Amino acid sequence: MTPGASPNDLCLKMALAALFAALALPARTGSCDDWPQWRGPRRDAAYRATDILEEFPPDGLKVCWRAVVGPGWSSPVVAGGRVYLTDAELNSPAARERVLCFEDATGKPLWTHSYKVAYPDWSFTQGPGRGPTATPIVDAGRLYTVGLMGDLTCFDVATSNVLWSKDLQKEYGIQEFSTNASPLIEGDLLILFIGSSIAKSETCVVALDKTTGQEAWKSLNETVTACSPIVITHREKRQLIVRTAESVTSLDPATGRLHWREGFKAENAVATPVFNDNLLLAGGVMLKLEADRDAAEVLWPARRAATAATLSNTSTALLRGDHVFSARSSGEFVCLAARTGEELWVTERVTDVKSGASIHVTLIGEAVLLYTDRGELIRARLTETGYQEQSRTRLLEPTTPFSGRNVAWPPPAYANRRIYVRNDKELICASLAAE
Repeated sequence: MTPGASPNDLCLKMALAALFAALALPARTGSCDDWPQWRGPRRDAAYRATDILEEFPPDGLKVCWRAVVGPGWSSPVVAGGRVYLTDAELNSPAARERVLCFEDATGKPLWTHSYKVAYPDWSFTQGPGRGPTATPIVDAGRLYTVGLMGDLTCFDVATSNVLWSKDLQKEYGIQEFSTNASPLIEGDLLILFIGSSIAKSETCVVALDKTTGQEAWKSLNETVTACSPIVITHREKRQLIVRTAESVTSLDPATGRLHWREGFKAENAVATPVFNDNLLLAGGVMLKLEADRDAAEVLWPARRAATAATLSNTSTALLRGDHVFSARSSGEFVCLAARTGEELWVTERVTDVKSGASIHVTLIGEAVLLYTDRGELIRARLTETGYQEQSRTRLLEPTTPFSGRNVAWPPPAYANRRIYVRNDKELICASLAAE
């Protein structure tokens, strides 16, 4: 834990923010309706299913199944007829992290992988910061998970056998609870945003051969954040976008070499970068990527203060056309002009206007699905003229204590015309299928 940081500070930095357009490579395992990684198949928080409910039933969504789980802020992933989730078992003074596998059709537990971890004493109290935060990823018949203390494991999804594993804390000197960003797959590489406590060590970003776990490259001597990286294509180049505490940086995902870097400090950086056309939004910083060279220009905000570089410290914005739709850290939901940052409208109708509010935005056709810290799912339309709510329902009870109330921070997964949500006690699968 960073000296002087309170559990609440760490809680916000780790919150699975959510977080939503990027052009990352699709995962290649399972059907087109799978949700095999953080923010979906293309890592852009878009669900491309049809025949989805436009109005939720008055008595709530039909629950397909429930499963008992433990604490954690990672999201479920769905691939090949299975659902995977990471959690923790906290029995002071001992802790274990687990990788859970369920049958997607029924919720039947298929297998569990468990291992010991050395959590700090405060993790066993009723408070924030408990359980894995990074969302697993499924690719080419393998499942990759990253624990809160740096336990990296590659599984064979057909057999549940461990193919290889690494202790990132031991190998790279990462700081306690710094593995919050979700891993991604680019070609033959597994890319991790993990940071390091070793002085002058360029291990902020590490790429491993996804088959063997052997290191391919490492890059950046900067401070890790909870922002999960993305890969985009611009100027016919693949670019790995990383939001550190000091900069927004573009790397060659094949080699780790620098494309460009724009210095801009951040506090409690959680939101995943989002990309559309030539605009890149990294938290609360909008950049325009140059058309004729490897460079970026900051469009807004005008002040380069860390406090100005955040829209939400729990949630990722939607960048669509000329507009940004995003939660603010205090719970309001806003529409901004993408190229100027001008606020076009604001509403307080989505969730409570309180610190720690989260609103996870998923694009579904011309509408959006909003999942809030209150455990509510909302279907709405967002335009430059206003917020139009179509339907709302409660899915689960918030269980994470924060600032005098309980919140539900982990973003949902969507697959097979279903939604998958979790808290510290259960994983719920509910139907979104129109009758």
